[in-house]
Amino acid sequence: MVGVHRDDAGLRVEVESRPPAVMGCPACGVIAHAHGRQRVELIDAPCFTAPVKLRWRKRRWLCPEPMCPVTSFMEQDPDVARPRALLTARATSWAIGQMRRENASVQGMARQLGCTWRTLWRAVKPILETAAADETRFVGVTSLGVDEHIWHHVSTKPVDQGGRGPKEFTGMVDLTRDKDGRVRARLLDLVPGRSGEAYTSWLRDRGDTFRKGVEIATLDPFHGYKNAIDDQLDDVIAVLDAFHVVKLGTAAVDEVRRRVQQDIHGHRGRRDDPLYRIRNLLRAGKEHLTDRQKTRLETAFSVDDRHVEVEVAWHCAQQLRSVYHQSNHADGRRVAEKILASFPSCPIPEIARLGRTLNRWRDALLGYFTTGGANNGGTEAINGLIELARRVARGFRNPDNYRLRMLLIGDGLRL
Repeated sequence: MVGVHRDDAGLRVEVESRPPAVMGCPACGVIAHAHGRQRVELIDAPCFTAPVKLRWRKRRWLCPEPMCPVTSFMEQDPDVARPRALLTARATSWAIGQMRRENASVQGMARQLGCTWRTLWRAVKPILETAAADETRFVGVTSLGVDEHIWHHVSTKPVDQGGRGPKEFTGMVDLTRDKDGRVRARLLDLVPGRSGEAYTSWLRDRGDTFRKGVEIATLDPFHGYKNAIDDQLDDVIAVLDAFHVVKLGTAAVDEVRRRVQQDIHGHRGRRDDPLYRIRNLLRAGKEHLTDRQKTRLETAFSVDDRHVEVEVAWHCAQQLRSVYHQSNHADGRRVAEKILASFPSCPIPEIARLGRTLNRWRDALLGYFTTGGANNGGTEAINGLIELARRVARGFRNPDNYRLRMLLIGDGLRL
């Protein structure tokens, strides 16, 4: 460092390299001659809350070999910056770290660096693309989760026609447990669309080695994903996510409550209707209810004999929920098998339909108990990170940029 100056625009740091003993021409290897310096200005990582410009006094060299195609060249140092880069390697690394750990927006970091969004993203994008193309990041995956999320809410016009493409992205997540038995969820990839074909194509592209290594595949109750698993993953144990199973039971109770409400009163629930007043309590777990809330439920059930259907449906949903709250997996499996046998014959049509649905997913439902409680919780956690990043960025317009950003914050890239 040969000089530092601070003004209203930020810090200006002037640097130069130590003179080398010998400099050879990169093309022919002949010893080159020094031919002065040229000042190159680079954007560096911010310091003391101020943007930093690095003024690098680069050495210029001349090749004396008349047959060499290179007549002159500038010194290069990849530890400082890539050739023709506008940002230093330190600034680029700082920006990637801020995006990865702090969910920082590109525009916000560009302000701190004193450059434009496009300048910063042009420096970061090639690094993320190289990391995303590295197939070694898929090695060692034994438990795989899948789920979809909405990434934009505008037109589904194709990208080549100026649109953003499908609203949904299907995300694949590594749910492999570590030596301590903990799941450290890691986003593996995002593909446009929500379909079995999207998942099938992604699994096919990973190759035989990857597919043979997967032992457990968790999913929500969507037959498209299940068909892809059955088609591409041999001998894998498919596991229906516990959250979505409980959600099916809660939805059935809501359907019964609304139907009974209509049958009795001829209209949707209103503020003073007994069933409408307990609608939120019906969604809660029984063990979380206070004595006062339990009394409110019992009172509402006893107001009218026709409310018995809602009461029975609520107890059925609580029994389904209890599957995942038993002291051990053996007890949970016994409760689940009892539900599979009894729900389809229930006189309440919504519960009978729930029983038929669960029986169609029987193997995936019971797979929870043979895999030590495998679930899609890690996948939902990744979706939470994605939603946070999307809100910070106030939305995305480019699906490729979106995929790279989400892979970065989802710890799917090896950097």
